[in-house]
Amino acid sequence: MRKLTFAICCVWLCLFASAQTQSNFDQHEAFAPFFYPAYGDEVRAADGTPGPKYWQNRADYSIDASLDDSLQSITGNVVITYTNNSPQQLPFVWLQLDQNIYSLQSRGVATTAVGGGRWANRNKFDGGYTIKSVTVVQDGKELPANYLINDTRMQIKLANAVKAAGGTIQFKIAYAFTVPEYGTDRMGRLKTKNGWIYEIAQWYPRMCVYDNVYGWNTLPYLGQGEFYLEYGNIDYSVNVPASHIVVGSGELLNPKDVLTPEQLKRWEAAKQSEKTVVLRSEAEINDPASRPSKTDRLTWKFRCINTRDVAWATSKAFIWDAARINLPSGKKAIAASVYPVESAGDSAWKRSTEFVKGAIEFYSKYLYEFSYPVATNVAGIVGGMEYPGIVFCGAGASKGGLWGVTSHEFGHNWFPMIVGSNERKYPWMDEGFNTFINTMADKDFNNGEYLSKRPTNRQRQASTYFNDTAEGILTVPDVTQPRNLGNVAYGKPGQGLTYLRENILGEGRFDSALSYYTHQWAFKHPTPYDFFHCIENYSGETLDWFWRGWFINNWKIDQAVTDVAYIGNSPKNGSIITIANLEKLPMPVTVEVTEAGGKKGRIQLPVEVWHAGSFWKFKYNSTDSLQKVTIDPDKAYPDVNRVNNTWHAE
Repeated sequence: MRKLTFAICCVWLCLFASAQTQSNFDQHEAFAPFFYPAYGDEVRAADGTPGPKYWQNRADYSIDASLDDSLQSITGNVVITYTNNSPQQLPFVWLQLDQNIYSLQSRGVATTAVGGGRWANRNKFDGGYTIKSVTVVQDGKELPANYLINDTRMQIKLANAVKAAGGTIQFKIAYAFTVPEYGTDRMGRLKTKNGWIYEIAQWYPRMCVYDNVYGWNTLPYLGQGEFYLEYGNIDYSVNVPASHIVVGSGELLNPKDVLTPEQLKRWEAAKQSEKTVVLRSEAEINDPASRPSKTDRLTWKFRCINTRDVAWATSKAFIWDAARINLPSGKKAIAASVYPVESAGDSAWKRSTEFVKGAIEFYSKYLYEFSYPVATNVAGIVGGMEYPGIVFCGAGASKGGLWGVTSHEFGHNWFPMIVGSNERKYPWMDEGFNTFINTMADKDFNNGEYLSKRPTNRQRQASTYFNDTAEGILTVPDVTQPRNLGNVAYGKPGQGLTYLRENILGEGRFDSALSYYTHQWAFKHPTPYDFFHCIENYSGETLDWFWRGWFINNWKIDQAVTDVAYIGNSPKNGSIITIANLEKLPMPVTVEVTEAGGKKGRIQLPVEVWHAGSFWKFKYNSTDSLQKVTIDPDKAYPDVNRVNNTWHAE
């Protein structure tokens, strides 16, 4: 009876307080019992891990390509071996033809603003694939394919369906395309005084993903939404002028054919060196002795294992250096950089390999071991873009800017190169995760050499995240307004992971949960709900209120101190402090109390205090009158109204 009376009093006090201050918070909505759209099954388990019958299809590629540096074009032949591990037969398949975004007839161009855009072009360049032939090899027979090209997709209709649960088929495609000079921040070519730098990506027809979530994932490539690809092994060869240096995803298979004896010696030295070793110096760029001279052209051969993509870069203008990467298991990899003389004049690119090494070693320790033998940074026209084992960073980047972009682009080797999320639908699952781990790498690299000394302005974040034109995180990237992409895909989801680590779960519990998620979904295809399930089950916390408010909706945060009273009118008897959650998103609470004599104390309250509604009262064991009471004293949250965060004695 006594407990019931106390509860009734608490309810009355909360109702009285709510009459004084209006709130938008509804605990029944925030903590609603139904959140997940489906129950777990044998493919995707309820604990957020791949189930016992999880499957995904596989795509292996063998590619032969040649660069014509007079026509600025690529010709290629690809053989795709596709394995259908799904439980359904496939009477047709879909492929991605991303180069077609450069066609003036593409949807990417049609949906680009009149003033131009970052992803497609409205200039006179008219590119895209020329598909010369498509054949299907099935049951020992090679026949012309029945195919249809629609913008950046190709459908191949099959005479005989690919059998379920392990059936295989091959596709052979001959193609060509012109390399755009300005390749929408993904690829392109840069003219330097010693020759063109070519950064080549999305350069061969690739299989669309067939999964148990959407079936065929065939969203067109419009630019803002990136990639969703199957895993497999990729062997590729690149024929270029003999004066060129080529770097690419994976392992160089024929170094003796394409490097001089001196370069081979330096390469072996770099494998053992903590410090950067110059493989080809600035003075050697125009020295014929720095390249094998037996022929006018050379073929570079690479292999990348268990990968969703490959990219490469080539130029006769490259300076090239490298150093050893130390991995947690004791294995070694190589960090490398290529850049022109114009970039060598700045100390930043001379430190590029150091930056690569620092980033790869940290992420390998924090999350999952780097899975490729080489990590290469390329200075070129692309300001920042990631591919397995190779990234493209702006040739003009300098100082901390190069560390930042290098760390960010190589962070993508974990999200989404290792954890293969669907970037074309959920950009926050790679960009947001990566933005978060970048903050961790910033603290680690050279004891925070490039860590910002300026404190994060949460008030500015609040005006950015919650203004009238803001959009929610769970928005398809091509639907997101370009001005909001940085917040929706990068900043806000990255900040959400910071809150999970620092304010909700704690550092140790969050770090181990994120590592667990990464290991469970390495080289697989998680959805947002798989991530939510996985973190909840591993951490032991029900977090639907946070997923619902921060990621799915764009709920605001407004915590307040609304009243202070003394028990028996004497502060020595203790104080009753009333706090409020006035907007829709609840969060855990930190309250700092300052007494008249200067004594300070803090109270930590869990998010569950808001189960009772918008207002919560608690007793503080004061010994003197209170001078100030502040909720969120460290300004950890982007609170939309900080005026009500502090109560002052009159």
